[in-house]
Amino acid sequence: MAASPRFSQDGKSIYFLADDDGTQIMAQVNVADGQLTRPVGGRLMVESYSVGKDGTIAASLSTMDRPFEIFTAKEGKLTQLSHANDAWLSKIKLARGEYVSFKSKDGTTVHGYVYKPVDYVAGRKYPALVRPHGGPVGAYYAEFEDPEQLFAANGYVVLLPNPRGSSGYGEDFCKAIYADWGNKDFQDDMAMVDYAIAQGYADPDKLGVGGWSYGGISTDFIIAQTTRFKAAISGAGEADYKSMWGHDQYQRDYSIELGLPWEHPEVWDRVNYLKKVKDITTPTMFVGGNIDWNVPILGGEQMYQSLKALGRDTLLVVYPDESHGFKTPSHIKNLHERFLAWYAHYVKADGTPARPAEKTTVESKPAKARSAELEPQKTEIRLIPRF
Repeated sequence: MAASPRFSQDGKSIYFLADDDGTQIMAQVNVADGQLTRPVGGRLMVESYSVGKDGTIAASLSTMDRPFEIFTAKEGKLTQLSHANDAWLSKIKLARGEYVSFKSKDGTTVHGYVYKPVDYVAGRKYPALVRPHGGPVGAYYAEFEDPEQLFAANGYVVLLPNPRGSSGYGEDFCKAIYADWGNKDFQDDMAMVDYAIAQGYADPDKLGVGGWSYGGISTDFIIAQTTRFKAAISGAGEADYKSMWGHDQYQRDYSIELGLPWEHPEVWDRVNYLKKVKDITTPTMFVGGNIDWNVPILGGEQMYQSLKALGRDTLLVVYPDESHGFKTPSHIKNLHERFLAWYAHYVKADGTPARPAEKTTVESKPAKARSAELEPQKTEIRLIPRF
């Protein structure tokens, strides 16, 4: 996948960002002969760039052990200019990310990133969380991962698979799940779990799953097909796409990939995992924002209500005034506290309450205030003004 193309000063080449084997690099292609070079490459993530008249490149980039900073690149040499995160990094201990490869069920080679607990001891088994990524066209890159560092700091092995459907591994790999969501990508996600168990650092009896957007969708179809996980968190997910027809922002995509629902009902039915909800026994929390039109909270509401009707352990948390990517710091903090509590209770089974012990506090404009947590029993909400 290529993005942000722009001509060089002399017009003889084009710069662009490119997904490449679990990284996002800055590439340059010669217009005359198509020869490709990588002015800024390696195991890193380039977010944006600019090119000076003398050919010097300025880029915002991240690595697995450093959040985004500004670097210059000239003649293959990277020089860090900004140091906005140095003081903060000096105060914390980070987990080391590792890029790994493994075989899926049908022999396909798949890649992903593993973050082990910050105090990892070789030979010891740890609770493990698999975190499907969004997209599905997209990938986990060699960049600083805040949530993954948080989980690793709390004693988890964190698994970030780039299953079929991911970008950066060729067109065929990306197209492998076309109109077939939750099949080959499910196999690949499970293959990474099996890999981590075989390596000896993931405890097969203490597994959790969770993601956001297509990662939430993946979580839904994972728990509909296996009971091996002790807990799940589905953020901005969905399982019944027909109910999203005319409701979310993907109408053109649905028409192209799945066809019109009344003309190709068999395709729509194939990717509908709500029909398997009776098979779900995994305690699952569904989360989203009340103004998300990318993947509306309707998907989480449907899954929550279905599991609740079946008597399963489940929870629905809806954050006010939040869209697909949360912006309010107190909401983000609350969300992460909920993640840690849910997994500690069900995956570690360490006696931690499934919800944060303190009273739930939600920041919202009083005129728009609404309940942030929807559960029939033991719901306590306190609303305070936003400053």
